[in-house]
Amino acid sequence: MPIGAKIGTSSLRRKSQLLNFRKDLIITDLRGNLDTRIRKLNTSDLDGIVIAFAGVKRLGFENLISEIIPFEIMLPAIGQGALAVEIRKNDEEVYNIVRNLDHRESRQAISAERSFLRRMHGGCRIPFGAYGFIDNNILTLEGLISNLDGTQIIKRKVRGKSEEAELVGIKLAEGILNAGGEEILEELLDEISRIPGKRE
Repeated sequence: MPIGAKIGTSSLRRKSQLLNFRKDLIITDLRGNLDTRIRKLNTSDLDGIVIAFAGVKRLGFENLISEIIPFEIMLPAIGQGALAVEIRKNDEEVYNIVRNLDHRESRQAISAERSFLRRMHGGCRIPFGAYGFIDNNILTLEGLISNLDGTQIIKRKVRGKSEEAELVGIKLAEGILNAGGEEILEELLDEISRIPGKRE
């Protein structure tokens, strides 16, 4: 992207991490479904848009992807890419069908990410990011909190046993909060409460 490139995204999490990586970028709000966002890229003065790879791939637009942003630059939203199946309580027949879909390692990684989010006391309007993965029963969880303009990011990584996923998430949150994340969170909640139409 050229210096001062105009990038579209609707996510405060993406915006803050992009600005932390490249302060020269101009981030503009981009809303609508995937088709609408791609159309805006082609009909506006945007130099690029940032959207989830999974949706682009699912709709067969992979040829439009110019770059997959690595985790070193941008962590995903908590639980991004994971699917959950909800069934009726005590429905043994359906339970026996869907339990075969369960992927234990994905569930454990997402449990850690969600535990991190709960301990951070944040909602969907806060620039949080987290990504967990398991290798040889060891869960690695990386997470961050950022202010809105990306000038302050606290990012940490922890490891633990995969069967203790929720504890790993709490440990990561505590580390970030104690490293200054608590102050960033308080400032964010105050800032976001003053943005028209934006809620935590």
